[in-house]
Amino acid sequence: MLHAKSSLHSPLPAAATIKLDTASFELLTSPTRDWSASIQLTALDPRRRCNPCKEFSPSWNAVAKAWSKTSKQHRDTHFFATLDFDDGQAVFQQLGLASAPVVYAYPAAEGSRSTGKTAPSTYDFSHGFEAGPLAQHLSRHTPIPIPYTAPFDWARWTTTAAGVLANRWTWAVVSILTSLVMTSGYMFTRIRNSPFMGGDGSWIAGGFQNQYGQEVQVISLVYGTLGFAFIMLTLVIPYQSSSQRQRFQVYLWTAVIAMVYSILVVLFKAKNRGYPFRLLL
Repeated sequence: MLHAKSSLHSPLPAAATIKLDTASFELLTSPTRDWSASIQLTALDPRRRCNPCKEFSPSWNAVAKAWSKTSKQHRDTHFFATLDFDDGQAVFQQLGLASAPVVYAYPAAEGSRSTGKTAPSTYDFSHGFEAGPLAQHLSRHTPIPIPYTAPFDWARWTTTAAGVLANRWTWAVVSILTSLVMTSGYMFTRIRNSPFMGGDGSWIAGGFQNQYGQEVQVISLVYGTLGFAFIMLTLVIPYQSSSQRQRFQVYLWTAVIAMVYSILVVLFKAKNRGYPFRLLL
């Protein structure tokens, strides 16, 4: 048995899964085994025209590769193996398999990991061919959970990013935010390294050549509110189905513009004491 087990270890460093034939399948599934095994029965030869086999193979290899990265202590008690139809037709006939792929998880029959059950469990492909559900299922039969992590889906991310970048509303929002940042004086205060507020606690710096950081925040809020109000008037209100609701929103956002613009004039007068005009405030 020790010789048999050592023969199973040798392929693992070169590949994450053992390539089986009829004889090695019988060895790996020996009724006196003190190890467990996950076995893929497939038909990858192009002559077999098994498209599901080709589709599932990358997921199987990814899970097997993840298991091969575990410590030798655990890796040597559970094996991943693949038996192709052309290498083990007798096994397919013995198991009564008429289709592929099939995944069996053989539990340990002897030793500390034995549960008394020797019959293999079959993976249910209704969960799909993805590697995630497969790793989750096989982790029930491994000494420790399989450390599988799904790779970053660059194709999906690229498709999503391209859709966002091609959307006109994305550029509308970017343009508005850029305008708010620039017109509020953010760059001005960054270049001059202006303080957040004055030494006396004031947040409005007198004159047009000075500006505090807190002043930038207030001006950004004022400009942002005005911009939002105009967007509501031009892009949202015209599509209201109810004339009564449309009229109410016209009055509402017009009042908001008048009030917020009055605040802007007050702030301008605080910067320029000689400015003689005002709106509502």
